[in-house]
Amino acid sequence: MEKKNLGLLKEIRFPADLRQLAVGQLPEVCKELREDIIDEVSVNPGHFASSLGVVEITVALHYVYNTPDDRIVWDVGHQAYGHKILTGRREQFCTNRKLHGICPFPTPMESEYDTFTCGHASNSISAALGMAVAAQREGRAGDCPAASGSSGPRHVVAVIGDGAMSGGLAFEGLNNVSSTPNDLLIILNDNDMSIDRAVGGMEKYLLNLDTNETYNRLRFKASRWLYAKGYLNEERRKGILRLNNALKSAISHQQNIFEGMNIRYFGPFDGHDVKNIVRVLRQLKD
Repeated sequence: MEKKNLGLLKEIRFPADLRQLAVGQLPEVCKELREDIIDEVSVNPGHFASSLGVVEITVALHYVYNTPDDRIVWDVGHQAYGHKILTGRREQFCTNRKLHGICPFPTPMESEYDTFTCGHASNSISAALGMAVAAQREGRAGDCPAASGSSGPRHVVAVIGDGAMSGGLAFEGLNNVSSTPNDLLIILNDNDMSIDRAVGGMEKYLLNLDTNETYNRLRFKASRWLYAKGYLNEERRKGILRLNNALKSAISHQQNIFEGMNIRYFGPFDGHDVKNIVRVLRQLKD
């Protein structure tokens, strides 16, 4: 099949090539990546929606983070078509789901960019937590100085959808995240859909959950200043967090389930604004 409209994408073999582009070029990369997925899946059946929904997130993650050394853990393989195309498998993507072709899901046996074999579903948080704890024990957590002989801090990101977030294993992962020191980022991609339209209390809760961006920015700067001055330690931070959560709950008339588990929550953000996603990820990365 003749490829069309691949001006920038055809020059990107690996994420290192993507990171050479200017931020202003990323919307065009997303457009071409989305068209390439549609062209391929229209003649070689696969899963349209999941991968199309995370195109901008995929591009932003590989643009901001130093993959494959930094680790991206996808929750379901259906999300990873764009990831595969950007990580050295664009020419082979036409063999997806075919005998002796590339796998329709991430697998470390296929690529060093695939950090975990995933199918379905809800296990990304647990897997990513293990990687984050391992990085911390090696002195390579994102908030640690580079260990001797290492290539610098290792960041770990889990990407999970709202459908997968309703699974019990996801909550088991959150439970462990809340009680285990780590430097893990969890991206909750809430598109208000699972296999069919999302239903239940979790769906309604996620749609209404909100935290103000300006508030988060001021809070982050204040906490860094207090740490630098020696006024804030881990125990005081937890106490302030609990007080802060109580005040926010009283003002907004809703509980934040994530911050109730001592997991900081940022957002929501527009998942299709790639330049803004890059800006947010750069802020959170450090």
